[in-house]
Amino acid sequence: MAPHHLPFYLAPGSGTDTLMVVMGIFLIGTVLWVGTLYWKLHSLPERMAHKSQKLQFELVAVLGLISLFTHMHIFWIAGLLLALIDLPDFGTPLRSIAGSVEKIAEATPAGSGEEIPTDAAAAPPPAEKLGPAKEKEPSHA
Repeated sequence: MAPHHLPFYLAPGSGTDTLMVVMGIFLIGTVLWVGTLYWKLHSLPERMAHKSQKLQFELVAVLGLISLFTHMHIFWIAGLLLALIDLPDFGTPLRSIAGSVEKIAEATPAGSGEEIPTDAAAAPPPAEKLGPAKEKEPSHA
């Protein structure tokens, strides 16, 4: 008594439900796509900070991990803001200044274990190592 032409969305009595199989595959694909989109969005601050300094990149990465495990979005926002801001590089000029001061003071590296001889420490520096002579200032008389 069933009609001869059933709609495609009704499963036949003896076969598999093709619409359910198609929708199951679609659901699995959609869940994987949304998960990938979530991971790309979550790693956005780290990808932005990748071109910055190492310390800044590590801070952003730690903030991203904290937000991932605690589900507190404020850490992700802080990491994003930190990735957007360029922090100035203080390390390179300070290392250069420290190296110049060591050269001026003729200091030996701390790890070398060498001691300065006592007679060399008491002797005045050679004349060629003295600073430049000061020019005479004109008098305003």
